[in-house]
Amino acid sequence: MPRKFIINRKTSAWFRRLRSRIGGALFRGSRVVGVIAGCLMNCSIAASFVCIIGLVVYVGFDHTPDGYLTLRRLMRAIQWVFAVNVIYGLTFNLRKTLSESRPLRWIVDIILLVSLLPVIYPHPEKPWIPVLERILYSGTIFYGALTAYSAVTLSFGLYRFFDRRTNPSLLLSLSFAVFIMLGTLLLILPKCTTGGISLIDAFFVSTSAVCVTGLTPVDVSSTFTPLGLCILAVLIQFGALGVMTFTSFFALFFSGNASIYSQLMLRDVIYSKSMNSLIPTLLYIMAFTFIVELCGAGLIFWSIHGSLGMTVTEEIIFSGFHSLSAFCNAGFSNLPDGMASPLLLGRNMSIYWIMTLLIISGSIGFPILVNTKDAIVQEVTRRVARLHHRPESPRMIHLFNMNTKIVIFTFMLLFIIGAGLFFILEYSNSLAGMPLSEKITQSVFNSAVPRSAGFSSVSPAGFLDVTLLAVMFLMWAGGGAQSTGGGIKVNTLAIIWLNLRAIVTGSPRVTAYRRTIAVGSIRRANAVVAISIFSYFLLSFLLLGLEPKIPTRMLLFESCSALFTVGSSLGATPLLSVPSKLLLCVAMFLGRVGIISLLMGVVRTNPQTNAHYPSDSIIIN
Repeated sequence: MPRKFIINRKTSAWFRRLRSRIGGALFRGSRVVGVIAGCLMNCSIAASFVCIIGLVVYVGFDHTPDGYLTLRRLMRAIQWVFAVNVIYGLTFNLRKTLSESRPLRWIVDIILLVSLLPVIYPHPEKPWIPVLERILYSGTIFYGALTAYSAVTLSFGLYRFFDRRTNPSLLLSLSFAVFIMLGTLLLILPKCTTGGISLIDAFFVSTSAVCVTGLTPVDVSSTFTPLGLCILAVLIQFGALGVMTFTSFFALFFSGNASIYSQLMLRDVIYSKSMNSLIPTLLYIMAFTFIVELCGAGLIFWSIHGSLGMTVTEEIIFSGFHSLSAFCNAGFSNLPDGMASPLLLGRNMSIYWIMTLLIISGSIGFPILVNTKDAIVQEVTRRVARLHHRPESPRMIHLFNMNTKIVIFTFMLLFIIGAGLFFILEYSNSLAGMPLSEKITQSVFNSAVPRSAGFSSVSPAGFLDVTLLAVMFLMWAGGGAQSTGGGIKVNTLAIIWLNLRAIVTGSPRVTAYRRTIAVGSIRRANAVVAISIFSYFLLSFLLLGLEPKIPTRMLLFESCSALFTVGSSLGATPLLSVPSKLLLCVAMFLGRVGIISLLMGVVRTNPQTNAHYPSDSIIIN
């Protein structure tokens, strides 16, 4: 064999061994890099949790100079943990960081690194740009960067928890329970209240806020400071849109990394049509919420400016809080006597119309808003294409789906009938002495409020018994599905009515708008109605047994208001004992998360079988 051929074989074998060794080293190195990155991420999640606690202590308590210095050092150590995680990802894990991080995540990371400049480069005696120097060396960017990074990291950690194949219904219920506990701990902070609050009252208010109910045993305006109102507003906002919606928004929009299972579960939570429309739907829900609340706050500010004896800052707080509370159907008010205040009643009618529009916007349901947006976008796109002589996209046969049509028709029918009944029944009672325009305004407002809002412009304690019965029916009906409203939802009520119509007319199928309603939807609607009636009976039975001294009329109304997360009251809430308050907290929680959803998360589902049993009839007469 030629010597040259032997040398070439030896050389190629040497290269193969070298390539194998280098490849193995790189593989082991990549695994080490991945392990270190995972450890740093876990450390960042733990540091984020500690950071949130530190921020709560910093904001909620008064501190001595030594205590403030200790807390500052702790937050600085947490800042370095975050910085190491960011720098390591950019240095050793660049490809994965580039593929998984969205632009907003880059902004948060850059702000965090910029917040380290005061440590690396001490405060200059003669700064080049005084305004920039004041920003960089202030506590605003320091604590703001830590808060933003902690929020994104914790959201990403919670979103990763979705991958553990946890039952979505159980996870949703657990997220509400955890947030109620956190809200309770925040509301008892010394700086959140003017004179302190008991643990049971803080728990009750936190539950009422997260479950967007509005019942409260204390006076909000005199009990909570601006910091307490801010925390209350956060609880309401998270409770209205759902904790999972917020965490998913931060995790997806800032990192963009999610498993197929997580995205499927989130799609079911927000009722997105497809995986491709998941993020657009999520963004639309968040954007619509904040834009409507911002516009509502501006309109309320315009309507009350200079009429309530407040400073401009207090008017801004009032406007923002009431806009959020109305859209989220929470029913909380930071004005003494709430919407029944003499400063508003009989003097400012515009605010009631603004609040009514906000209540309807929140309680109509996000699927209806998304469907309406899609229909408007399609029509605008087609008209623009026609105007520019471009080919038009195919027009959908049905711009509005059956669910949208049913909800809008049922919702507006109940709204109009409710306003008419209130006007007729209370014309010479609670509305007596008011001008006709004010009577119409109060009738419209009080027809929207029972859907879940819980505001009170005319004291329900003075209503006729027949009016209270009509109001309780509206409470039971509630708003649209996937909305901030409560009750059994108008979707359910409509299906029950359509099913009844089909039975009476002898129709073999339940139909609406030339569509057949699925049997599964009918069965679920029947179950929701049955469980709601049974739950209301049980809750009223227990509450009447616990509070024998409170009039039955007040307790029955209170039970309905709590279970269907409305928040209206005849004045019984402050009179309740501790066991009764805890019972109402359970009722509000079950009314918000849904009893059926909770049962589906707890009870094991039966495996699918191919067995078909003989059918038989039950006598129903």
